[in-house]
Amino acid sequence: MWQSTELRFAGDHPTAAGHFPSNPIIPGALLLDEIVAAILDEVTSDRKIVIRNTKFFRPVKPGKALQLKWWIAEDGATRFECRLVCSDEMAVSGTLAFVVDSP
Repeated sequence: MWQSTELRFAGDHPTAAGHFPSNPIIPGALLLDEIVAAILDEVTSDRKIVIRNTKFFRPVKPGKALQLKWWIAEDGATRFECRLVCSDEMAVSGTLAFVVDSP
């Protein structure tokens, strides 16, 4: 079952100014951080998340909205995709896994 939410980065987001000054984009690490945080807001778990794989398809400009969709697959992995709302183009997709912290 798909779940979804919208993500948006402010047009004047502080990371965009340095990444890159003449053509600002939201850094991939920040995109992933927001994706994981949004999923964790909806999924109750005391386990840690591991990013198994990620593919970036399109840069995300400051001020653009993303539609994040995710589902938990039969193997327990959480698959996600993020599309630009303005064009429905895929920006990023990947797979997360919840893992038990080893003592």
